[in-house]
Amino acid sequence: MTIANWRLNEAPNASTAEDSGGNNLDGTVGNEVQTGVDFGSATGYHFPAVSGSPPTHSEHLVQVPDNSRLDPGSGNFEVTLRFRTSQPSGNIVQKGQSGMTGGYWKFESHEGVVTCLFRSGDGAQSTATSRSILTDGTWHNVTCTRTAQSVTMFVDGDWRDQRNNATGSIANSSPLVMGGKLFCNQIDVGCDYFSGDIDFVRIDKP
Repeated sequence: MTIANWRLNEAPNASTAEDSGGNNLDGTVGNEVQTGVDFGSATGYHFPAVSGSPPTHSEHLVQVPDNSRLDPGSGNFEVTLRFRTSQPSGNIVQKGQSGMTGGYWKFESHEGVVTCLFRSGDGAQSTATSRSILTDGTWHNVTCTRTAQSVTMFVDGDWRDQRNNATGSIANSSPLVMGGKLFCNQIDVGCDYFSGDIDFVRIDKP
């Protein structure tokens, strides 16, 4: 069942990322995000490069208000996105952050390898990785499926990794964010802003 589907194909200067998944989980687009960008075969959002020094750039983010449908809870949960970047590190999409009550989940690249992490409120976590560098400036489709007992990643339709660790229940009160962290100051907590393009983000509960 599709929970949310942000196709990110709005016109230039759009302020709303519309959810076509049927639950009206629309997001607010920060004014530093470029919408309506023609990629040739698709239309999506471009997230420009941002300095890793203060100040923070909340306008670099797309924010979807908290909704329990966006939390995995204790059931099956699947996130799929299509992106491209040449930046080695950055958080692509997440709901919640480290230390947050209720746990969190996120997709990030670190030194070119993309990971998806699911962490419960009691600290149990599981992380699957792409096992290879995806920050090569070309488009990639990445899917992570989380069950109560495992996290599995597929890249461009191919199986890449599975970690068989239980992650309990995950439910927090944070908005879903695309493009980096929301709760950060670039001093003690880096914002890990994403630089690159995103074609779509979709959430399903298989």
